[in-house]
Amino acid sequence: MKEKRVMLITGAAGGVGRATVKYFTEQGWRVIGVDRADFGHGFPATGLFVRADISLESSLKTVFDQVKAFTPTLDAMINNAAYQVTKPLIETSVEEWDAVMASNLRSVFLSAKLAYPLLKASGNGAIVNVSSVHAIQTSANIAAYAASKGGLLALTRAMAIEFAGDNIRVNAILPGAVDTPMLRAGMERGSLDGESIVSRLENLARKTVNGRIGQPEEIARAIYFLADSTQSSFMTGQALVVDGGATARLSTE
Repeated sequence: MKEKRVMLITGAAGGVGRATVKYFTEQGWRVIGVDRADFGHGFPATGLFVRADISLESSLKTVFDQVKAFTPTLDAMINNAAYQVTKPLIETSVEEWDAVMASNLRSVFLSAKLAYPLLKASGNGAIVNVSSVHAIQTSANIAAYAASKGGLLALTRAMAIEFAGDNIRVNAILPGAVDTPMLRAGMERGSLDGESIVSRLENLARKTVNGRIGQPEEIARAIYFLADSTQSSFMTGQALVVDGGATARLSTE
């Protein structure tokens, strides 16, 4: 009997994280989830959930001690966890800047080092880094987040080159506006018009070519495509934009 494939996802308790956990489980994978928040009810019984703060090296090492006790190999590592500070750059403190970088960028560097032996042992591993359209087109009052996600693209390319010899593919996905708690929490940024969160979401939706905001399940399926070696075996070092066409349109249109 063929062993089930195993994936690890950080930020498992968030909007995209939950959808990804659900989708991979439905495709027959065993899932390891990590988040600083509780997942609550519904995490797959065949999987493993670890509550931890991945911005801390000591915490990540503890996570991977549990991962190695759970499985000798990893088929996919999904770096999905993210932290966002929404305020003008000149009002952003050093502590806030460092917190964003630790959660969004340093954690991926550390996770790659720790996951590498398990991905190599699988013989056909994949890393999917969840970046953002803010890595290529951004807006006001989100500088630290944009910088961290831009750095993640460069890290993705570097990792792809270094890990290719061990048959580990590394790609990034760049979601646009997706209806998640993080998106709704960022609705107070001055660049978004509207008197309420609902009206701001509607105005944001109109700015996409598709005319709507994405759903977490749509991002989960794109993550699966990059993680599944049967579908994306000739892709590595790439950035896949999934944004309803928002970055395709000129800002002056």
